[in-house]
Amino acid sequence: MSNLFDAGGVTREGPRPLADRLRPQRLSDVVGQDHLVGEEGTLTRMLAAGRIPSIILWGPPGTGKTTMARLLAGETGLVFEQMSAIFSGVADLKKAFEQARVRREQGRSTLLFVDEIHRFNKSQQDSFLPFVEDGTITLVGATTENPSFELNGALLSRCQVLVLNRLDDDALDALVRRAEVFERRSLPLTPESRSALITMADGDGRYFLNLVEEVFAGVPEGGAALTPEQLGKIVAKRLPLYDKAADGHYNLISALHKSVRGSDPDAALYYLARMLTAGEDPLFIARRLVRMANEDVGLADPEAVTQALAAKDTYEFLGSPEGELALAQACVYIAAAPKSNALYTAFKQAMAKARETGSLMPPKTILNAPTKMMKQQEYGAGYRYDHDEPDAFSGQNYFPDAIPRQRFYDPVERGFERELKKRLDYWAKLRKERG
Repeated sequence: MSNLFDAGGVTREGPRPLADRLRPQRLSDVVGQDHLVGEEGTLTRMLAAGRIPSIILWGPPGTGKTTMARLLAGETGLVFEQMSAIFSGVADLKKAFEQARVRREQGRSTLLFVDEIHRFNKSQQDSFLPFVEDGTITLVGATTENPSFELNGALLSRCQVLVLNRLDDDALDALVRRAEVFERRSLPLTPESRSALITMADGDGRYFLNLVEEVFAGVPEGGAALTPEQLGKIVAKRLPLYDKAADGHYNLISALHKSVRGSDPDAALYYLARMLTAGEDPLFIARRLVRMANEDVGLADPEAVTQALAAKDTYEFLGSPEGELALAQACVYIAAAPKSNALYTAFKQAMAKARETGSLMPPKTILNAPTKMMKQQEYGAGYRYDHDEPDAFSGQNYFPDAIPRQRFYDPVERGFERELKKRLDYWAKLRKERG
């Protein structure tokens, strides 16, 4: 009877999903992570050396983190203990550590796998340290978040971080072929539908196999292959992986900003579309475009910030989807504009100098003297009204007497700043001539 249950993918607790039934039995069976489990992979070399350190597996969902941890325990003879940081607390940790200590006294070692380890707070993460250090446990933590941001430095320094890749099309196709062997029939999809299904998975192997299972269940054996339109009626396409508080959010805004800065309108439009498709707040994007216009274009094209602000106003006026075109227009304009961070750099230098010099008085020459006493103190004495000077330029010193003249703003030879540079160079020449 148990063989019949196993053959049908059914346990006494209920049916097992296809993703679970196809779970690899060896590390070398894990797809898409050859840099870890291939012949020269990191984990392969660790196993050959006979020692597995505590590690953090960092990668997107559905890339094999849990499977790798389970197989590592099996291939090293360690007792596999699993917990999720979402559902576990201090009491669960204490229990796991005590059980590992008892096993160690009995001559058995424990691999403690902690899923979503970044969900533990600082004190909970610190509780691992003594047990990792003395070898009571070999810790394998899994996280979808950047460990350098989410894990304590002390814990991170005692673990080796291994990065898992998003599954590419070849890896997902390999999963399809395994599923077809398991089901003993081809996946009933046209080539175009098969490609569309791979795209829907967004690199998540577990989700992909769930989609494959839906297709097998929705088409009887011998049924006609589904077209992309028919496929869409069977499986619901999910939004791309995107959490506004997680790495996906910061990765995409970083990619958008750097594409704009790098004067690549096409890449900038792509990342703008990625963010909008994933549900990002369009006004957040508008605010970032305003920042890019000031930080990376500045006075090389003063119109850039006007375009960014106009896009924000247009979106607020029209809403979605019409207002999104204004964001795209501003994005392309800023990406195609001449670039200069001269103003951004000058302002940072001026701020640093202002903090350094404190409350130095401006020179009395340029101060007003509304009272008799201030006139006696020579406030405003010797001030030269620029409009009465040749070229409307006096060349006076406007910095405090205690510091020499500073040069913060150095415009570049691009865009409108080329004209500004000519003016500043001319005034510098006049200033030098007039002492």
